[in-house]
Amino acid sequence: MERELLETFEAAKKAADAAAGEDDSPEADRCLDALRRLRDIRVNTDVLVATQVGKRLRHLTKHPHSGIQAVATDLFGYWKKVVLEETGKKNGSSENERSSDSSGKIEKARPVKIERNSSSSSMKVERSSDSSGKIEKARPVKIERNSSSASMKVEKRDVDVKGQRPDSVKIEKATSNGSKAQPVKVERVSKEVSRTPDTKKTASVPTGPPKLTSLVKCNDATRDKIRELLAEAFSKVPAETSNDDRDEVRSILDQVNACDPFRVAVTVESALFEKLGRSTGAQKAKYRSIMFNLRADNNTDFRRRVLIGQVRPERLPDIPPEEMASDARKQENKQIKAKAMFDCERGGAPKATTDQFKCGRCGQRKTTYYQLQTRSADEPMTTFVTCVNCNNHWKFC
Repeated sequence: MERELLETFEAAKKAADAAAGEDDSPEADRCLDALRRLRDIRVNTDVLVATQVGKRLRHLTKHPHSGIQAVATDLFGYWKKVVLEETGKKNGSSENERSSDSSGKIEKARPVKIERNSSSSSMKVERSSDSSGKIEKARPVKIERNSSSASMKVEKRDVDVKGQRPDSVKIEKATSNGSKAQPVKVERVSKEVSRTPDTKKTASVPTGPPKLTSLVKCNDATRDKIRELLAEAFSKVPAETSNDDRDEVRSILDQVNACDPFRVAVTVESALFEKLGRSTGAQKAKYRSIMFNLRADNNTDFRRRVLIGQVRPERLPDIPPEEMASDARKQENKQIKAKAMFDCERGGAPKATTDQFKCGRCGQRKTTYYQLQTRSADEPMTTFVTCVNCNNHWKFC
């Protein structure tokens, strides 16, 4: 069947290639006849997969000849339907088998009782199960054996089907030989271990990648030198944090110790190189400013913020100088700004009021003035006049 299918398809494809661009031709008729013969051949999924004619037929569904295109599309849909039906049957049968296996019930054995009595021994075995097939607990099993020479008793407590061990197992044996009696008693009690779901072991989960043991080099002498300087600066942060006088700084000592100075140094240098280029280029001044503030002995706060991630390395190329200052320097700058603002709001020196000057804008003579020596000493002073009515300003010598 595979050979017939391939030969017929090759004939159809060859005729379709010859009939390209012609509406009515003998090649087109031969192609249509071959496609109809393919429609009559009984195929299955294995044959279609082995011959791969389904993939090759897709090209004929876009043939310029309308008749070939219609017949090829119909044949393609027929083969697709065959594959889907066989796949659905296989899936349905497998699901039925699984459902039958899952729904099947195994009947449990009914209670069996065996009793055996004799002059020398006595034995009794009991076994029971529910008809529904669900056993919650097994019933006690007792075996008693009595004879003139020995006495043995085995008692087994209830056992839960969840696999827990019995609460206790006791074995008592007494042997009598004439007047001598050797009692033997073995007792084993298993302790039940109770596990509460709320109790969990606190495992130390690493918050990040492991620390680097050495500095990562990039085979560039200049960049490697910057990385060494940064690593040296960041390595001093734990000692500086532990010796700091501020309680809020010492409280984050564990967070500082968890940071990796080598990894942070490499990250900072890479961010600077990516944004600013080489340190010897046009951004040399920016490089020097950042490196100076990170390595300064009186600026421990800035490099600590960079190490613990409060200042991201990506922000360093664009960070303003005010943010690179230490906490003490920031407080000083704040006081300087407050003092300057107070001086501005307090106002300047009082100005003299006169009516000798006439405003050229409003024509009023209510003015104030003051004088400054803006030129050389042998030149007259410059007079600055302000109109009180319209706030017009002018000056003259």
